[in-house]
Amino acid sequence: MREDRQRREPERGKAPVPENPKATKQRQAMQHTPEAAAPQRRRLRFEDAPKTEPASPIEQPSQQKRYNTAGKTNQTASAVQSGYADERPRAGDAVKPRRRLRFEEEAPKETRALLSQPRNAARSAVLMIAHEKAQEAEDGNVAVEAAHEGEIVTERGTGKLLRHRRSRRQSACPARAAQRAKRQVEQTVQTMQREQPQFHSNPVSRWQQKRAIQRKYAEAKRTQARTASAAGRSARKAADKAKQESIDFVRRHKKGILLVGVFAVIVMMCSSLLTSCSMFFQGGTSAITSATTYPSVDADMLAAEAWYAGKEAELQAYLDTYEDTHAYNEYHYELDDIEHDPYVLISILTALKGGAWTIDEVQDTLQMLFDRQYVLTETVTSETRTRTVDGEQQEYTYYKCTVTLENTNLSHLPVYIMSEEQLSMYATYMGTLGNRPDLFPTSGYINKYLVQGYTDYEIPASALEDATFAAMIAEAEKYLGYPYVWGGSNPNTSFDCSGFVSWVINHSGWNVGRLGAQSLYNICTPTNSPRPGDLIFFTGTFAADTPVTHVGIYVGDGWMIHAGDPISYANVNSSYFRAHFYAYGRLP
Repeated sequence: MREDRQRREPERGKAPVPENPKATKQRQAMQHTPEAAAPQRRRLRFEDAPKTEPASPIEQPSQQKRYNTAGKTNQTASAVQSGYADERPRAGDAVKPRRRLRFEEEAPKETRALLSQPRNAARSAVLMIAHEKAQEAEDGNVAVEAAHEGEIVTERGTGKLLRHRRSRRQSACPARAAQRAKRQVEQTVQTMQREQPQFHSNPVSRWQQKRAIQRKYAEAKRTQARTASAAGRSARKAADKAKQESIDFVRRHKKGILLVGVFAVIVMMCSSLLTSCSMFFQGGTSAITSATTYPSVDADMLAAEAWYAGKEAELQAYLDTYEDTHAYNEYHYELDDIEHDPYVLISILTALKGGAWTIDEVQDTLQMLFDRQYVLTETVTSETRTRTVDGEQQEYTYYKCTVTLENTNLSHLPVYIMSEEQLSMYATYMGTLGNRPDLFPTSGYINKYLVQGYTDYEIPASALEDATFAAMIAEAEKYLGYPYVWGGSNPNTSFDCSGFVSWVINHSGWNVGRLGAQSLYNICTPTNSPRPGDLIFFTGTFAADTPVTHVGIYVGDGWMIHAGDPISYANVNSSYFRAHFYAYGRLP
């Protein structure tokens, strides 16, 4: 920016202030010098200071300080340009206008770099976009992240190398070196003139001192050059020696270096594969979790459970007040418990609908399930009886009412109302409880599947010496923890007790088809000396028309594996199983 120096315009009604003759000659001399003719870039501007007083007394000290600084700087700058060390006002000189030192706003460093080097600006923009894209791609990918970090390190190193080479070129340029030397000499002279003005009052002394400084500077440069040259030779010798040593080392250890390189490549490949595999497993785990989680909204699932529980409450209230609302002479009740498990209800609805549903969409299904679970029968019989009224025998009709409520366990319904695919979905949801143990925390299935789990048992090695029994156990233990599904007969639908035993023996050397518990007993030979691989039968575990209602595989030492809820090992000497024990049977 060109420096503007103008005299203040005289105020109206006042005579113009005459300029100092010496300053006029100085200004005219400066206008004819090459330095004055060439525009110079400056960051400081001298402006005429206003003559008005500060706006407030509070601002006056700081402004006065700034004015004084501007005056001193103006005098110093004038002395440097004219060659005089000090130009102080003398008697008879006109008063010079006071000037203010103003710092112009300078663009930020980054902006100056972009403006001065358009090519750098374009390159920086491109690199910025590239880095943003790389950062987007590197999330979750170790290989991309490592490559991006390497790229950044390379760019930084390249930038440092280019700046070093640029500085070397500028230092090696004779013209630039001469200019720097000249500026340093002038700065030294100006410093001495400001500090010791009394010793530089005539041109001869100033010329001698300038020449002496130039000689000293030249000698210092020669000494520096000799030192730098010696250091350079030493550095080159050290570099050549290190290079030769590196070459010799590589020659002596070619095989080792090759193995290290191969190992590094293998590590990089394994890292990339592990990253890909981890992403694959994460995706697979997410897909499995999604496939076993209830997809419906909590509000709809809770509303379905509330509706079903409300229907059960109505049924219970009807039975509790039955004698108050009916006029029979005699009542008999055969009532099952009124209950259901909410996880069974939600799993059935989700499997039947094949995914998410709303409460409005399952109203008919809920009513169908309720009607099939609870069967209320009211049987009224009558007989003619005689009674004495006022001494006379009178006949009357005597009514007997038998109320029967049959609760077909809600978990038994899926096998009768679902396809095999739907039954498989139902078993999956029951095995995980829809990944929502918090939905119905009081359910008994929480303890069965998530807290207690299945019971394991280590079979003695001597029992596994029998190849047939070992094959049975190997197949049976595949399904430990599977949920009990009434009517289930394969791993897709899970199992009930007879379906589990039929599947295991059919995959261990027999071919009996799908048999019920009673039918399995019928093909066995009863025995009082059970051994591992025999079947064990129970009775009365639920209401049925046949004596045998449950079956398991005996594994020895009072233990069996069976389709409980879930499939598990169990001790046959427990009080429950002792109370329901029926017989042991040996397969044909």
